[in-house]
Amino acid sequence: MADVFVVGAGLIGLSTAYELAQRGVAVTVYDRDEPAQAASWAGAGMLAPFSEATPDRELLALSRASLERYPGFVDGLRERTGVDVRLRRDGTMHVALGEAQLAALAAVADTFRANGGDVALLERGEVLAREPFLAKDLAGALYVANEAQVDNRRLGRALLAACRGLGVRFERVDEIALESDARRVRGVRTPYGFAAAPVVVNAAGAWAGALDGVPESARIPVRPVAGEMLAIALPPAAMRSLVWLGHRYLVPRDDGRLLVGATVVERGFDVRVTAAGMHDLLDAALAVAPALASFAVVETWAGLRPASHDGRPYLGATPIEGYLVAAGHYRNGILLTPVTARAIAALIVDGAAPELAPFACARVGGRLVPAANHTS
Repeated sequence: MADVFVVGAGLIGLSTAYELAQRGVAVTVYDRDEPAQAASWAGAGMLAPFSEATPDRELLALSRASLERYPGFVDGLRERTGVDVRLRRDGTMHVALGEAQLAALAAVADTFRANGGDVALLERGEVLAREPFLAKDLAGALYVANEAQVDNRRLGRALLAACRGLGVRFERVDEIALESDARRVRGVRTPYGFAAAPVVVNAAGAWAGALDGVPESARIPVRPVAGEMLAIALPPAAMRSLVWLGHRYLVPRDDGRLLVGATVVERGFDVRVTAAGMHDLLDAALAVAPALASFAVVETWAGLRPASHDGRPYLGATPIEGYLVAAGHYRNGILLTPVTARAIAALIVDGAAPELAPFACARVGGRLVPAANHTS
């Protein structure tokens, strides 16, 4: 099969290249930065489709399918590369600091359960028996047993190693533009000249909507949404579960770091870490676990989530034959990595991926109409 170019070396781009290379496709990945940086590096690695409580049934179904694929996905990467991405299935604890919060959690328990969550309401003693590091006066918690996490930075390293082992080429370029005629893609142009390919996949994350050279009829309205996070050093195994308080969360890592996230700020491509953001996160963390006050903050960072116009990612074909998109995953990029990569690879190689229909670019204001077949 002829070459496929992937623009963007985040988890979505790397996993797509990995799936294609396993099918014998020659793949080149372009990015302006080192692979697996940006949102792929900045995320928390939560695999929590039920806790997100999305009312979007199609997105929930895609998220559940991706969660089911994760064990086999990471096992294959470990066998190929030796990198353990530390898939942990310790569940999610939504804690309540008072009776009103506990009542609100009880009211949503049925929704979580209907979405497929393995849900239980826990009293204070049950919560502390499982997570003794948490606040002693909390009211209780809603526990979702069938959610998980991965170390997204290790996942990026594993995908990069797997891609290189399969012969995927990587090009670091400061600028890149799509080249096409009125009907189909021709390739890409970089400062090093023109490179021809019959298929180009836009997996450029928060920058996907700004890819140069894309005809207006095929442009996707991705926008960046900033998120700030911090990490606190804890003794290993001090906490096991993902812990949520409202929209803030604590994610324990095997190396002893406790990730605390994340703010949601619409401010363009600004990735500053702000005093207000850190104050917000630390307030939530100390409310959940006051003992954290005596531990060191060891890292702060910010990343850009790629948001779409309606909360769904843009996946699949566009009116330009051979130009595909895999972007706009917003908060679910890490969760949706396996299912996105598998479906995009199937669309390219086999000519069909029915699961992508609800996420087609055609829904963007009725402006985009995807082509039927992008094989070559």
